[in-house]
Amino acid sequence: MRGAPTRSERQALLERADLTGRPLCRALTDLADTWLASLLGNEPGVALVGVGSVGRREVCPGSDLDLLLVHTRRADVAAVADRVWYPVWDAGLSLDHSVRTVADAVEVADADLKAVLGLLDARHVAGDPALTASLLTALREHWRKRSPRALVELAESVRERHSRAGEVAFLLEPDLKEGRGGTRDMQAMRAVAAAWVTDLPGARVREAYDTLLAVRAELHRSSGRGSDLLALQEQDEVARRLGHPDPVALMSSVAEAARTVAYATDESFRRVDGWLAGRRRRLTRPARPSPVAPGLALHGGELVLAAGAHDDPVLPWRAASEAAARGVPIATSSLERLAATPPPPDPWPPALRDALVSLLGTGAAAVPVMEALDEHGILVRAFPEWAAVRSRSQRNPYHRYTVDRHLLEAAAAAAPLARSVSRPDLLLVGTLLHDIGKGFPGDHTTAGMDVVRTIATRMGYAAADVETLVALVRHHLLLADVATRRDLDDPATVASVAAAVGDRETLHLLAALTEADGRATGPAAWNDWKAGLVADLVARTSALLAGARPEPVAPPRPGPPGVRVEGDVVTVVAEDRQGSFARVAGVLALHRLDVRSASAASVDGVGVQEFVVAPAFGREPDPARLAADIERALSGRLAVEARLAERAAAYESSSLPAVPPVVVIDETASETATVIEVRARDGVALLYRITRALADCDLDVRSAKVATLGHEVVDTFYVRRIDPDHAAEVRRAVLAALSA
Repeated sequence: MRGAPTRSERQALLERADLTGRPLCRALTDLADTWLASLLGNEPGVALVGVGSVGRREVCPGSDLDLLLVHTRRADVAAVADRVWYPVWDAGLSLDHSVRTVADAVEVADADLKAVLGLLDARHVAGDPALTASLLTALREHWRKRSPRALVELAESVRERHSRAGEVAFLLEPDLKEGRGGTRDMQAMRAVAAAWVTDLPGARVREAYDTLLAVRAELHRSSGRGSDLLALQEQDEVARRLGHPDPVALMSSVAEAARTVAYATDESFRRVDGWLAGRRRRLTRPARPSPVAPGLALHGGELVLAAGAHDDPVLPWRAASEAAARGVPIATSSLERLAATPPPPDPWPPALRDALVSLLGTGAAAVPVMEALDEHGILVRAFPEWAAVRSRSQRNPYHRYTVDRHLLEAAAAAAPLARSVSRPDLLLVGTLLHDIGKGFPGDHTTAGMDVVRTIATRMGYAAADVETLVALVRHHLLLADVATRRDLDDPATVASVAAAVGDRETLHLLAALTEADGRATGPAAWNDWKAGLVADLVARTSALLAGARPEPVAPPRPGPPGVRVEGDVVTVVAEDRQGSFARVAGVLALHRLDVRSASAASVDGVGVQEFVVAPAFGREPDPARLAADIERALSGRLAVEARLAERAAAYESSSLPAVPPVVVIDETASETATVIEVRARDGVALLYRITRALADCDLDVRSAKVATLGHEVVDTFYVRRIDPDHAAEVRRAVLAALSA
């Protein structure tokens, strides 16, 4: 090629919708190769070497061109380099470049881990091929020579990177390159193989890597940037370009691929640990396997199958339970053998069910072992329904895990709670399966009930236990929803929960499942505030099921007029006036306070309002200033709405998909009030907008609950009884306020 015509030719490649993934990357690499060779020309004693993505022929649309100009101490090498580098810059391409002799390159590789990882993927592009061959031989020999030290450094850098970037499989917006299970892990595994410690990754891992490479390439192409963060706003377009039906399918494929790469990376570095340990004891007698259970032994820090282990359907689960209890992985060769054992019969033998429960009872230690069983197809053989939730994305910020990993994490969180219930086995199994319906059509709770009934029967549970497990699935959202959205002082609230759960044993199983589910979901799903509400609801419901009658709630005592700010409670005592609740809510929003719950009452013409709040950004407000602003707002001397509009214009933006607001008006949830439930995307002064609309409809708020689900909120308001015509107007007013 001449000059820099690559811009138009490159653009032509980028506009080809039929060219995706590795073929696109190779086409971009080949285009660059041809051009770069024409720039270098025929120069003796010089070689142009592709490093990193260029060396691997994996140039993505936003990749830098990583190039090394190797020379044999030519005096004019700077001029030769300029002849290559300047046209690349003129073409608008990013360039990572260096000029070195072979000795210089080896010296750099000795001191810079990142540099040597790129150099291990080096490839001849142009110039003297013998010089490139000499470079590659020297680099690889040096890497193998220093591998005992280098692999320790590499393992530590991989751990640090994973800690910093998180897991590609589970993040809402993953870093496709740096995260655990991302493309850089493949380069780490190739480096381990280059040290002759392991083989190169196999076909399954390479296929998973190609999936991630294709997504990364389309992200670069669709965004026009070299960023590797797969942001929410980019996922729809990337999914469309790669032929996925929707972003959920895209993210599920990313999760599946990343988990395969992550598992292989872990296995690769376990081999490194074993190799290093072997070098340390090479002058001593090799350790013998240590028996730990019939057919099972410990060897080299792994659980292995003994030669005479009986290959029956229970063996995989006995091995898994033993490995988790001892905090060690199952050896890969043993996992491969376990994958060939007979599938469980229908129904399961009691020993198999006991082994599963024992495994789940180990808590967090069970998660990596279950993941290993899943990677080898053992988990889905026991639970065929698991395939429907495997790597299934949950595309909202409320959940941090895919469905299947959430179930494993929830079961792990349930293990410490097992001592608090009468049937630990039902708690652990019910928690493991509570969201299994998310892999099936329709409402996930309804679908899950049918699926769990089938699974529990197959597991050999008695009919009564099967129905208890079904009840756990049916009501797994009940306690959290009621505790955060309903007035616990209203007798109808506790009565409805008691009627739903039926008995105290089921109630306490549900309480433990609710906590485990929340802890495994994410920080927004479980905190001290929600834990307190659920505990209060459970205590009241348990007392009612035991025959106790609820104590009547005493009316509030007004106290002196004014505003009191005490910790997370803001109390306002003032003349009972229409719209005062909305004004106070607006001031709280101005002070960046989220309202978690609120109550309001009128006693002899005096209004008493109590708000439980939390700082939105972690900064506590100035109590005196907050109180003064509330008093100014109540007296009409603070332009609350105008100030909130200014804040909204400055701050309210989101890459998240729009959530259509929903307003539900329920006349049956309380015997004395109408309950209005509002679901909407969170935003500046949302509570103010809703309560202002209610005030415009001549409604005073008696109590309110606010539940935040990621970037969506569910606000519940208790107001005086209203007729159907009035309800329709209230719904219209609230929806209008939300869309304004």
